[in-house]
Amino acid sequence: MAYMAAHGLKRARPAELVSGTVSVITARMDYLSAATPTDWQAVEFARLQQRDEAIVSLYARGRDYHKVLRSRLQRLSERISAELGPLGYRVFTDSAPVLEAELGSRSGQGWRGKHTLLLNREAGSMFFLGEIFVDVTLPATDPVTGHCGTCSACMTVCPTQAIVAPQQLDARRCISYLTIEHAGAIPLELRPLIGNRIYGCDDCQLICPWNKFAQRSALPDFDARAGLVGNSLVRLFGWSEAEFLRQTEGSPIRRIGHERWLRNIAVALGNALRVAPDPELVRALGLRAEHPSALVREHVAWALR
Repeated sequence: MAYMAAHGLKRARPAELVSGTVSVITARMDYLSAATPTDWQAVEFARLQQRDEAIVSLYARGRDYHKVLRSRLQRLSERISAELGPLGYRVFTDSAPVLEAELGSRSGQGWRGKHTLLLNREAGSMFFLGEIFVDVTLPATDPVTGHCGTCSACMTVCPTQAIVAPQQLDARRCISYLTIEHAGAIPLELRPLIGNRIYGCDDCQLICPWNKFAQRSALPDFDARAGLVGNSLVRLFGWSEAEFLRQTEGSPIRRIGHERWLRNIAVALGNALRVAPDPELVRALGLRAEHPSALVREHVAWALR
């Protein structure tokens, strides 16, 4: 991700990113919707077996977390300022080159799992992270010890084997990276492994034993939108750009744009056809065969082949 490299070592030196920073307050916010069933991990694994169902990562099914968490961190900062007096601060949530998981680990929010995500004994890993950089000295909290032990389920379950060693992720193979951050063509050898995942991937979290403790959010912001859960690949592939923008308003999905949306779904449709022929899927792909985008056309042609 170029924005990380562009800032150099600022990502590891908070005072260089925000001048005057001497302490960092870290925060986490649970995002499983209130309606999440007890056996949610099994339910989500079952969805992955429904070849014609479009799978969106759990965190992205509701409102854009950037807006929700940032606004709450801003309000918290204002309350701290009201108590302490004039306060220099800046809030972040996945919005700048900040090493969020490492800051969370060092401040006691949890430990780094073998999948590189932060794990908490009371909340698993199903939460967002945010930070407040402040110009006052605060007492440091201690990190916590790790509790993964000999478990390597997250490494084994990864469809593309992107977790190349404990706490080492090759983002170039990660389905979340490929379907969200990556702007170009998805590598040919990885397309069959993506299955029906059209935005992100939760497998390493679904398999994690600690996520039986994942907490539900009381905020309606993270309730799943009807169009993003249980919908068919064909229906979502049929969205025009205007409909895509309307359906993803206020959602983190909108930022990938309609072109990448179609690219991702074309791959999923091709994977569904690999399982069994289906005239409806072929018809849907055919309607995009002459799409103005060369990126979309190439992935459609692959899917039809």
